Amino acid sequence: MLAYAEDDMEAFETLYQRHKQRIFGFLIKKLKNQNEAEEVFQTIFSKLHLARKKYHKDIPFLPWIFTISRNALIDHVRKRDAYQKIVKTSEVAVKTYSQQAGTATSDHLEITKLSSLTEAQREALEFRFNQGLTFTEIAERMQISTDNSRQIVSRAIRKLRKLMVSKEMDCEKK
Repeated sequence: MLAYAEDDMEAFETLYQRHKQRIFGFLIKKLKNQNEAEEVFQTIFSKLHLARKKYHKDIPFLPWIFTISRNALIDHVRKRDAYQKIVKTSEVAVKTYSQQAGTATSDHLEITKLSSLTEAQREALEFRFNQGLTFTEIAERMQISTDNSRQIVSRAIRKLRKLMVSKEMDCEKK
């Protein structure tokens, strides 16, 4: 590790070959998902590369890399869980809106939240969560790019999340 900290790329290759299976095995055991494990694995080695100059010779390499691994895993799980919570919240809001749109009575709070979205955002959420369309299918229906459809849904979810957080804060103040 000391050689790698001094920019010796052959030393990195040795470290990588020596520890990649152990680290990837750890991730697979914890995540139980190949794609997620690969994503976190890449993050770990990116963080290792960025932190190589901060390595101290008094710290054994294996505990150090596993600390990086554990922290990267925790960050990944937190982001994944937060994203899933946002998606579920958005699904509920969109379903509530869809169910209530055709009736005379409606939950004013949910309608207010959704009315703060643009028409494109409401339409994209409807396609995504009520009809279960992929971003590519949404793009075709809305006649936009796939990246744009993903961005519209993402922005709508963020906006709904902000509204929910501000509403929760208002409730806590009361």
